[in-house]
Amino acid sequence: MADTTRCFYCREDMGGKRFVRNEGRAVCIRCHSEFCASSCVACRKPIAVDQKELSHKGRSWHESCFRCASCYKPLAKEPFNTKDQRILCGKCNSTEDAPRCHGCYKAITAGTESVEYKGNSWHNECFTCYQCKRPIGSQSFLTRGSDVYCTPCHEKKFAKQCVACKQPITSAGITYKEEPWHSHCFVCSACSKTLAGTSFYPHEGKNFCLGCFKSSVAQKCAGCHNPITGLGKAVNVVKYDGCSWHDFCFTCKRCSIGLADKSFVPQGKDVLCADCANK
Repeated sequence: MADTTRCFYCREDMGGKRFVRNEGRAVCIRCHSEFCASSCVACRKPIAVDQKELSHKGRSWHESCFRCASCYKPLAKEPFNTKDQRILCGKCNSTEDAPRCHGCYKAITAGTESVEYKGNSWHNECFTCYQCKRPIGSQSFLTRGSDVYCTPCHEKKFAKQCVACKQPITSAGITYKEEPWHSHCFVCSACSKTLAGTSFYPHEGKNFCLGCFKSSVAQKCAGCHNPITGLGKAVNVVKYDGCSWHDFCFTCKRCSIGLADKSFVPQGKDVLCADCANK
């Protein structure tokens, strides 16, 4: 360096002083920072001669400013990617393109277990039951509107409750007197035989199969002593003096004519038609 060297910009004599050459011209350190130095993309300050400069695609950074635009991790000695003029570390770059969890709205990165449903994605731990908040995982689930429920919670909240066992009815069931029952809970009050799909007989708030109704519940005909079920031809019943008869059993003791729709005359425990009574 010659003692007569002067700065191209300020013309200061740089004899014995540090200077740099810019496009073949001698420039003092101060003027280099002001007129020649690159500006850091991050902090917008000049990159001085004694500062390390990092360049990428025509842009420059201080070494300490070369960081991931998302997580601010220093990238001077790390691999990086660029996206929309931003510098990103490998992790943040993959996150930028990853689908967003419909639950927490964070990225679902490659290799992360997730759930896809109706065009939306969830982290496994974010796909939870609306009621109990537990992750559904590989369990079956049901929906109500936009809410997702595990099967137990959906049954507990929405399924009809059986009148007998008070448990939810999730499959086959029947309705009797506008009340829901499990098919296996709708049984004869005497023998516990299932009544679903069969004829049964209600009596004093209980239900009976035909066999139990005949043997345990039905009144006995005072004439033939068989149960009065109200079935077949024994639809009509005659009641008299605390006893019951099939209508076809209520006959004159002497001539056996039917008296269900005729006048009759009692004679002891028997009944007679008017003609027989007058003889």
